[in-house]
Amino acid sequence: MTVATRAWVALIALSVASTGLAASGERGAGFVLVVLALAGLKARVILSAYLGLSAAPSWQRGFDLVLALLLVLFAGLALAAG
Repeated sequence: MTVATRAWVALIALSVASTGLAASGERGAGFVLVVLALAGLKARVILSAYLGLSAAPSWQRGFDLVLALLLVLFAGLALAAG
């Protein structure tokens, strides 16, 4: 199985998880945190596999840091608003 195929399968699985979570009707802080975590995982798969950052570890660490900071910021905003 190629890297692109594994990434595609991972994205499908994460999307199914997101859809299942949304269909569950749950809401609240926990819901937001799980949705953000799933979105972060999907972003990391795309950056690593499709944009080729796995071949440039220092760039990948930089993007991972920015992504993590954004997710923490969004989580903080969601918790403060709710």
